[in-house]
Amino acid sequence: MEDQGHLSLSKNRCADLSFIAQQTHQIKYLESLDLSFNSIVLDKPCFWPIHITSLSLSNNNLGNKVFSFLSQYLQRIDLSKTDITALTQEDLLQFPMLTHLFLSFNSIKVIPTDLSPTLVSLYIDQNSITSISRQTLAGLPSIRTLKAGDNPFVCSCDSYWFINTLNKSLLPDWPLDYTCSTPPSVADLPMSEYRTSRMSCEAWLQAAVALPVTMLIVLALCSAFYACDGVWYTKMLWVWICVKRRGQKQANLLNNTTFRYHSFISYSHQDSAWVESKLVPSLEGAGLSLCIHERDFVPGQWIVDNIINCVEASYKTLFVLSNHFVQSEWCNYELFFAQHRALDAQQDSLVFILLEPIPTNSLPKKFLKLRRLLMQQTYLEWPMDERKQQVFWVNLRSMLQVADHRILKDMALELTQSASLIPDDLVPLLK
Repeated sequence: MEDQGHLSLSKNRCADLSFIAQQTHQIKYLESLDLSFNSIVLDKPCFWPIHITSLSLSNNNLGNKVFSFLSQYLQRIDLSKTDITALTQEDLLQFPMLTHLFLSFNSIKVIPTDLSPTLVSLYIDQNSITSISRQTLAGLPSIRTLKAGDNPFVCSCDSYWFINTLNKSLLPDWPLDYTCSTPPSVADLPMSEYRTSRMSCEAWLQAAVALPVTMLIVLALCSAFYACDGVWYTKMLWVWICVKRRGQKQANLLNNTTFRYHSFISYSHQDSAWVESKLVPSLEGAGLSLCIHERDFVPGQWIVDNIINCVEASYKTLFVLSNHFVQSEWCNYELFFAQHRALDAQQDSLVFILLEPIPTNSLPKKFLKLRRLLMQQTYLEWPMDERKQQVFWVNLRSMLQVADHRILKDMALELTQSASLIPDDLVPLLK
């Protein structure tokens, strides 16, 4: 049927598209040709006249190659239900004047970006499209009508822009033909009713919010880290790794090696006057070998290595506890190494002298271990009474002696001799 430039051959048995194209050259005023519902076969090149600007091949089994058999002068193409599965930018580049494209009822999954700068109307409903992005619409700058309903849309952040920002006046079938297909929790939900926050979908907005929140959290953690002596504990963790590598060596040393010193003395330099005038003369005068950092540390060696070596080379570690001691970081290091050496070797090698009363609740947090040790172990208190000081020295020397039978016998004799010089009311303190 021909009517004012339009010819309809719909629902016939037309098959050879090349032959039909050749015949249309004879119809000078033909502008629109309808070949829908036929049995068109694409097997030979087609040469179309320039005057045909509209062509319908809907409801024919054509496939993706159909575009290469069409005229470059077409302005309107209907390829609905023609078994097209993919659409590319290259397919439409050959149609510089194309304004209307109908691709309904196919199996197209994606609308490519930069599809066509000339398209005014695009029908792509009843396909397999899951989302339409901002970039897709940016590639259709002239679009005025976009029919995309009845596609299996995924209702997620991929569809956020399409649902919330796209100008719906472009969609003649909105909102009735737009429903969520997946995820299952929103299946069959009208897309117009789907709600999701911009925050959860916009990466830059998430970053803008997350950055200051993260900075606040990091600041809070750093403040807590500093308030809880985290710097000190971090350093101790690093040193502890070094100590653990020496673990087996320490155990063998304690079990099989003769010690160089009876005791390593750990004290604050502010208590050095008492150590030098009282402690050292009394113990070294009794034949004990002492290791004192001011005298026996190896010059030029890392101070931590000096501490570890002296603790390892000593049978006991003697701590002179005072308020100055608990304020000293190096004293805390020495306590840490000595305690872990005792644990590794399963030996009670710690001796405590309380030079002055220290309320346990006044100890810094990093001395919590010292607080527990003072609650669990017996310690010696330095008495101001000179008579009690004799008992103090006897007990201290006995704690520092290497435990063999000969020395135990000497210590018992010394205790007996000292006890004869001490009033009866102090004798129980020796037991």
